[in-house]
Amino acid sequence: GEPICWWSPDPRAVFEIDGLHVPRRLQRLVRSGRFEVTFDQNFVGVMKGCADRREGTWITTEMLEAYHRLHQIGYAHSVEVWQDGELAGGVYGVSIGGFFAGESMFSRERDASKVALVHLFDRLREREFDLFDSQILNDHTARLGAYEIPRSEYLHRLREAIRQPVEFG
Repeated sequence: GEPICWWSPDPRAVFEIDGLHVPRRLQRLVRSGRFEVTFDQNFVGVMKGCADRREGTWITTEMLEAYHRLHQIGYAHSVEVWQDGELAGGVYGVSIGGFFAGESMFSRERDASKVALVHLFDRLREREFDLFDSQILNDHTARLGAYEIPRSEYLHRLREAIRQPVEFG
């Protein structure tokens, strides 16, 4: 097949690891116990949930297989949000050193993807990650605390982050 190309927009949207804005309502939901949250328990299910949310998705079968291989060797990770034993939402991405690139997220139940994101950021803070790449700024990520930086700054921060001796798991 074709090589997988790296998307490198300028500017680039990022979050500070301690910069996720969590509204009070979402904080209450996270604490409520309505959802169960796991890590790396259903990576393919999360990717398929992300692919199913819209037509024309970039998450083709070939991409799913490539990311699944990354997951199997420890570079791609998922956060699963469960309700009554069913996958209600999730997020997945790629980590290298202290860098995490959020690739996609989905919800089948209201706010399940946001719950996944809160737990993901908690994990990244606990493990002392340095950089969360959100790729492109949109209204949703901006409300949650993402902001844009020039590509040159992003590449510098990326180089520093991937050198950090931290692991996701």
